[in-house]
Amino acid sequence: MTATAETITTPATFAGQPVNLQFIGGEWREGRSEKVNTDVNPFDDSVVAEIRQASSQDLDEAYRAAEAAQPGWAATAPSERAKIIRRAGDLLEEHRGEIVSWLVKESGSTVLKANIEVSLAAGITQESASFPTRVHGTIHPSNTPDREMRVYRKPVGVVGVISPWNFPLHLSQRSVAPALALGNAVVIKPASDTPVTGGLLIARIFEEAGLPAGVLSVVAGAGSEIGDEFVAHPVPRLISFTGSTPVGQNVGKVATSGEHLKKTSLELGGNAPLVVLDDADLDAAVGQAVPGTFLHSGQICMSVNRIIVQAPVYDEFVQKFSGAAKSVPFGDPSQEGTLVGPVVNDSQLEGLKAKIAGAKEAGARVVAGGDIVGRVVPPHVFADVTPDMEIAREEIFGPMVAILKADDEEHALALANDHVYGLSSAVFTQNLDRGVRFAQRVKAGMTFVNEMTVQDEAHVAFGGERNSGLGRFNGEWAIEEFTTAHTIGVKRL
Repeated sequence: MTATAETITTPATFAGQPVNLQFIGGEWREGRSEKVNTDVNPFDDSVVAEIRQASSQDLDEAYRAAEAAQPGWAATAPSERAKIIRRAGDLLEEHRGEIVSWLVKESGSTVLKANIEVSLAAGITQESASFPTRVHGTIHPSNTPDREMRVYRKPVGVVGVISPWNFPLHLSQRSVAPALALGNAVVIKPASDTPVTGGLLIARIFEEAGLPAGVLSVVAGAGSEIGDEFVAHPVPRLISFTGSTPVGQNVGKVATSGEHLKKTSLELGGNAPLVVLDDADLDAAVGQAVPGTFLHSGQICMSVNRIIVQAPVYDEFVQKFSGAAKSVPFGDPSQEGTLVGPVVNDSQLEGLKAKIAGAKEAGARVVAGGDIVGRVVPPHVFADVTPDMEIAREEIFGPMVAILKADDEEHALALANDHVYGLSSAVFTQNLDRGVRFAQRVKAGMTFVNEMTVQDEAHVAFGGERNSGLGRFNGEWAIEEFTTAHTIGVKRL
C-alpha cells in the first residue's frame, strides 16, 4: 500500500544492512517521491518495510549511471565477470535461510515454495556465470570479392527489468544474472508488493559479490509515477518484463511506439491445461496435478488452471483429485508442510472471490472448497466445467482449478488449444510415444509428459506462445536475448 509520510519508521535489513532504501549508482539512499510504500506481510498484515518511493529523477539517475558504467563492465575480462556472477550465486545459497524468511513474510510464500525459489535463482545465476565465455560470433563468405562478413555478438547495453510479485527473487534474477554476465548494465523496477525480494535484496547480493558501482540499480517506485517512463526512457535498449498479459501488452506498446524504439522480452500470463488421457496412471496424474495447481496458492503463471480428462476415466479422476485437494495443508505459510498460504493482497483476494461466485453461478460443480479466512483461500476444485465458463477462460492465479470432460483424444487436444494463452501444459499417458505426439500438437511454449506444468531448468528454453509472451529465457536462449548482432564487413585491399 502507498501513503504519504515524512519519516520512515520501519527499518528493514538483509545480511545486517538496510534494504528499505533505493540503490542508485552504487549508493543506498531514500527516494525522492512524496509517496512511501508500506510493505506488508499478506498473512498477518504486519509491516515488513517502509520505503520512500523512487521519483522520475531517481529513475533518470539510475539509467544514466547504468549508461556510464556499462562500457567498462562490458570490457571487463570474461573470467572476472564470471567470477562475480558465480559469487552472487554462492551468496544466494549462503543466505538461503534469511532469503526464505523474507520471501515468506513479504510475498506470502510457503517455506517449501521459498526454498524452491532460492534454488531456482541460484541455479540461473550459476548457469549465467558460464555465459561470458559462451558468447561467440560467426564468419560468413561474401558475394563481393576479397570481402569477409563477420557477425559479432555484443551486449545490448542497458537492460530494464520489471519483475512480478509471485516469484520476485527468481523472476528478477532470471533476467538480471544473464544480462550482467553478458556485459550489460541493469536497472530493476520490482513489484510494489515485493520491493525487497524482487530487487533490493538482489542489489545487496551483487554489491557483496563485488559488482562495480552503477552496473546495477534498483528503483522501487509506483507504476503510476515511473511505470511508463521506465519503459520509454531513452537509455535502455531492452525491457525484460514478467507479469500479466494486459500490462505486458502496454509495455510492448510503449517500447515500440515512442521516440526511442527498444527490444522487449515478455513473459506473460497463462492458462495451463493438464490433459489426462484414457490410459493415464491416475494416481501419478493426481500426484503431479495437486502441487501443479496449488503450489504458492496457484499464483504461478504455469499453474494448472484447467484439467482436461477423457470421459472413460473422468469420474474416477475427479474423485481421486478432489479427495487429494481436500487434504492439502493450508494456512500459515511459515509452518513447515503448508502448501497453500495467503494470496498476496486484497485485490487478488476479491478477484478470486468473484471467480468462485461466477463458477457456481455458471453451474460448475464444487467438489472441494471451504471458507476463506483472512487472505487464505482453501483449495477449490470445480468439476463439470464447460469451455465457455469464465473459470475456464481466465487465468485464475489462485488455489482453484477447473476440470473439463473430453470425449476423446482429439477433443482433449482441441480443448487444450482453445485459448489465447500458450505458456505451459502437460499430458498424462502410459504410452510415451502417444504423449510426445500429443505434446507436439499443443500450442504452447512448453509441454511436459507425465509431469506437472510448473517446471523450470536454467539451461532449457523457457517461454510461451501467443498471448503468453515473446522471447525465451535460460541457457543459450538467454544469451541470444540479452545480446545483439553486429555485422562487420572486412574488405582486403
